[in-house]
Amino acid sequence: MKAELPAVTFPGGRQVPALGLGTWHMGEGDASMAEEANSLRTGIDLGMTLIDTAEMYADGGAETVVGEAIRGQRDAVYLVSKVLPYNASRSGTIAACEASLKRLGTDHIDLYLLHWRGSHPLAETVDAFETLKAQGKIGAWGVSNFNQDDMVELLDVAEPARPLANQVLYNLARRGIEYDLLRWSQVQGVPI
Repeated sequence: MKAELPAVTFPGGRQVPALGLGTWHMGEGDASMAEEANSLRTGIDLGMTLIDTAEMYADGGAETVVGEAIRGQRDAVYLVSKVLPYNASRSGTIAACEASLKRLGTDHIDLYLLHWRGSHPLAETVDAFETLKAQGKIGAWGVSNFNQDDMVELLDVAEPARPLANQVLYNLARRGIEYDLLRWSQVQGVPI
């Protein structure tokens, strides 16, 4: 049975499921790669076609699991991965993306995020993102774990380019974005 999940519509009209499959801790525990990949395939079969991973998760091991899970059905999923802040220089971002693509066994990532704010200038990271996008290696770029001040700076240095999304921690116990970031992002047209 395939569930009808609520969707998020990105600027430009692309819709993705609001509920996705996270891979934090995959590739590092007691479960085998086959078991973890099978769990992701089951989620995909049930309609959870957004998969979120990162080069940080199990030092790339989670991306390897995702690559196994999506083999033969890459076009059925919306794939999100992240570059670590200490890799987010212009050349480092490009090299990190290439390594992620290899682990994932694909030629493109749908949405590539800066995992959190680091010491490299945002302009360098954005330049790398735009280069990767022009090369067709990523479909879009965004950020993760950025607060409102970070987002203001990002929009300033990225202009005329814009992030597709800001992926943040938000749940019943962590509701801080409701104080400022959520409303600000809605006004700016940057999906959370």
